[in-house]
Amino acid sequence: MKFVLIVGLLLSLTWVSAQQVISAQGDSYTSSTAAIDFTVGEVVINTLSDGSNDLTQGFHQTHWNFLGVEDAAPQFEANVFPNPMGSELHIQCPVSENVHFSLFDAAGRLLMQGPLAEEEQILNVTLLAPGSYVLRLDQGGELLKNFKLVKNQ
Repeated sequence: MKFVLIVGLLLSLTWVSAQQVISAQGDSYTSSTAAIDFTVGEVVINTLSDGSNDLTQGFHQTHWNFLGVEDAAPQFEANVFPNPMGSELHIQCPVSENVHFSLFDAAGRLLMQGPLAEEEQILNVTLLAPGSYVLRLDQGGELLKNFKLVKNQ
C-alpha cells in the first residue's frame, strides 16, 4: 500500500505547472513543415508525440510571458548607495517635480513607493529580506532610471 501511495504521489507531481525559466535570450521560428523554439542556456528539451498525446521535457514550454525592457532617460543623474544595502538606502538626485521612487523585489512585487521631496532621501530597508531588488525612479510615469540593488543582511 505504501508503494502505491508513493508512486501515486510521484505521478501526481507531473501535473504541477509552476515551473518557469527566466531567459535573457531566445526565439521562435516556424515554417509550413516545422517549428523551433529555444532559450539560451537551456541544455535539453524534447517533445515526443504519438499523434494523440504529447510529452515535453525541459523547462521550455508553449506558455509565453514576455517582459519588456524600458529605455531610461540618458541625461538623468542620480546616486543610490550603499549597494549592497544594510538598514538604510540613500537616494540622491536633483529635485524636480513629480519624481517618484518604486522598490520592487526580484519577483516584480512592489514593496515601497513614494515621492522624492529632497535632494537626498533615506529609506529604511531594515525589514527587507536578503535578496535582489530594483529601484525605479520615474517622473510622471516615464522611467528616469533603474538601479539593481542587493541586500545581504
